Amino acid sequence: MVAAGFEHDTFLIEQLIRPVVNLYQVRVAGPGGEPQGQPIVHVRQKRLALREDIRFFADEEEQEELFRVKARTMLDLHGRHDVTQPDGTRIGIIEKVFGRSLLRSTWRVRDSDEAEVAVVQERSQAVAIIRRLVDFVPWVGEFIPIPYHFTFAGDGGELGELRRKLSVRDRYVLDLSADAERRLDRRVAIALAVTLDALQGR
Repeated sequence: MVAAGFEHDTFLIEQLIRPVVNLYQVRVAGPGGEPQGQPIVHVRQKRLALREDIRFFADEEEQEELFRVKARTMLDLHGRHDVTQPDGTRIGIIEKVFGRSLLRSTWRVRDSDEAEVAVVQERSQAVAIIRRLVDFVPWVGEFIPIPYHFTFAGDGGELGELRRKLSVRDRYVLDLSADAERRLDRRVAIALAVTLDALQGR
């Protein structure tokens, strides 16, 4: 049975500290981004992989895969990643907008038919520049958590936001409550949130 929880609008995404792989857990979140109940998604990302491949599981033992994010090629300035079900069926696409991301990280979210659903961008240009300066200094960016705030915008206006919480480890609140029509597949939005953390320093 596929893990429940994707009918909700707000999620807490937490990175677990591990030496070889990046692990994350996703919980449904309540007011203030506080976790509600047990994790609904467990995430594994290999470090230093030549081709990005992030797996999302329903269980901590990683027996039931829910979906995955996989880069189309090893070198792609557009940063295209397919979000697929375990059988390979595509449920969405996330891609980095290279030119606009030089000063402010910007991504596009597309549906399975490649139609644009949302543009995701850092809200503050100033914070984006400060984050780049901090990340530029070796090791410093690992110990100075710069809070950043992404907005999800569609044709009808803002759909949601991703906000980093101040803590020792990376914790993010993904709030899509503004997306009343549920244009964004929650699985694709969660996939993007994890990818943003995993790839932000690149």
